[in-house]
Amino acid sequence: MKEASGELSMTAVAVVAIAAIAVVFSTLIWPTIRSNILRSTYCSQAHNCVDNGDGSATCTYCANEDCSEEAEVICQSNTVETD
Repeated sequence: MKEASGELSMTAVAVVAIAAIAVVFSTLIWPTIRSNILRSTYCSQAHNCVDNGDGSATCTYCANEDCSEEAEVICQSNTVETD
């Protein structure tokens, strides 16, 4: 019985540790990764880029499929063609 109780305790510790790692990932790490992926996607679709002089460029990209709406994104100027 004592052995089974020890295994149950280790299982509980493992579950709590996995849950803690999942919380840290979803609140701290994933938002940064997601914003970098989105910015990279927007910069790959960028046009009308203007060099800011500090290694970045302000560009516009199509915010929807028919490009009736445009939005701005700041990209690294070495990854886009500037006007």
